[in-house]
Amino acid sequence: MDDIQAARQGKRPLPSNAVLLSFDDGLESFYRRVYPLLQAYDYPALFAVETGWLERVRKGESIATRETAQLAANLGNSSSDASSDSGDESAADEIQYNGATRGQAGFVTWEQVREMQASGLVEVATHTHDLHRGIRANPQGNVEPAALARRYDPASGEYEDDAAYRQRIHDDLVQSADVIESNTGMRPRTVVWPYGATNAETEAIARDVGFDFTFNLGDRRLSTPASGPDFGRLLVMGNPTPVDIEAQVAQTLDPPARSQRAVQVDIDMLYDDDPEQVHANLSALLDRIKAMQVRTVYLQAFADPDGDGTASSLYFPNDHLPMRADLFNRVAWQLKTRAGVDVYAWLPLLAFDLPDDSRQRRLQVRVHEADGESRVAERAYRRLSPFRPEAQALVHDIYADLARSTPGIDGILIHDDAYLAADEDAQACAPEARWPDSGRQITDCKLSARDKTRALIDFGEQALDGARHYANLSNRFRVARNLYARVVLDPSAEARFSQALGPFLEHYDDVALMAMPYLDGTEKPAEEWLDTLVDRVQRYPRGLDKTVFELQTYDWERQEWIEPRRLRDWMHQLVRRGALNLAYYPDDFITGKPAFQPTFEGMSLNEFPHRRSQP
Repeated sequence: MDDIQAARQGKRPLPSNAVLLSFDDGLESFYRRVYPLLQAYDYPALFAVETGWLERVRKGESIATRETAQLAANLGNSSSDASSDSGDESAADEIQYNGATRGQAGFVTWEQVREMQASGLVEVATHTHDLHRGIRANPQGNVEPAALARRYDPASGEYEDDAAYRQRIHDDLVQSADVIESNTGMRPRTVVWPYGATNAETEAIARDVGFDFTFNLGDRRLSTPASGPDFGRLLVMGNPTPVDIEAQVAQTLDPPARSQRAVQVDIDMLYDDDPEQVHANLSALLDRIKAMQVRTVYLQAFADPDGDGTASSLYFPNDHLPMRADLFNRVAWQLKTRAGVDVYAWLPLLAFDLPDDSRQRRLQVRVHEADGESRVAERAYRRLSPFRPEAQALVHDIYADLARSTPGIDGILIHDDAYLAADEDAQACAPEARWPDSGRQITDCKLSARDKTRALIDFGEQALDGARHYANLSNRFRVARNLYARVVLDPSAEARFSQALGPFLEHYDDVALMAMPYLDGTEKPAEEWLDTLVDRVQRYPRGLDKTVFELQTYDWERQEWIEPRRLRDWMHQLVRRGALNLAYYPDDFITGKPAFQPTFEGMSLNEFPHRRSQP
């Protein structure tokens, strides 16, 4: 770390292809197996110790550890259901570690730590004092990383507040640093976060405590001294060969393209007043998603029981709208750990029904009238204006509340509500109106279609900043946004929607294109319409790479499910035409619609193109 610090300060550069070795947890095998190799090769290393474990086994205390074992298993995509954080008691001097019992002999002693530190080859870091475990993170009892989760108290039915959370993390880091300093004479300057669980909030706390460096896990960056003070790491497991490690580094530098397969899922369909029915519905969802072998679920985070697309309540704790049920964290965690998929929170950007009607009307999108006046836009979505700072702050808070309650989400899908029609938004003429990106006053409220397209993107970026603050830095947080197909087929339609494929491809990780011929209202045969859509997307640089073609499985006009084999054929047709990424909506996981087998054959990367096995 001295070398990295010197390079950051411009005193001396790191050597070419520099590698920092780090070892976690404080296991005895580091002293017995690794330290002799460091001496033989004259390699330095960072050794992160969980001081709570070392202290407990030294003092002979028993420790509740079932939640830690469950969390480790779940983070490894085990099928175990972490339903409680009231762990079983281990025997004195013992800790359950990765499914095995370790007593004092399984961990280093402080005498060994001092010996290694004195060699000049080993720097001691903290792996925290008591954060290498899971804590109860929702009413249903899931245990999640203690460094990120807001502790849920079933007795009071409340979560710890921001002040209590920050104090808990702060006190843990101080205690761990005190223990290390009292036993080695040196105060650590580096935090290695357990499970790699960290976000901007915990990073700020670590800086406040006095740590110079932090490390997470699973981050896909290759770090440079300038990229700190928070660094990513490559996880090396299973005694890999040099070729394996080289391949891991190469994939980090240039990740291979991965075809997306996603399902957009309604929590509204899962919700029920009866908790037992909710559990049964969740089990049905998990079974179906796991069997479908998709990579991603776009999971509804807002309640829309009347199907009008406007969020009247939410499925997570927040400060602005009623909470229909505290379900999002539970469902997202189960999908990630049981079905092994990435979970994007599907959330509106503008369409929120505020409890205060007068406030709703004051902030709502307005229509320009011919006489120069304006009126509230009474259209399919009741949308807040992107030009009102009060609305910007409100939506920023909702997105922050989402990620605060579920920091493990992999990304966000912005709903299709984020549009402005040609005669909207007269709010830009209000004295309070501001540009979303800069906060500057709008001096000319006669906005072009592209002005409004950019304003919606900038408004979304402000909201997403709220979510990014709490999202786990070890995840590659991605953003997708729904796009109406009409603006791809007819670029002049940007005036009707304030959406355009070019700016979307430039700004978002993925564009969830609504490849829904019946929803578009085309008079062409659906197959011809889909071919044209792919061809238009293909004209844009990286258009096919970043576009997810999201098919409809239900015909809302006729109120009937699309014939499953036809849906499968659409998927095959899109792939033949050049589409790389597919999704569909809706999915009735309770009654099994669309039918599983044809849908699987269309979605599966294994089943199409069909390959016959060789004898």
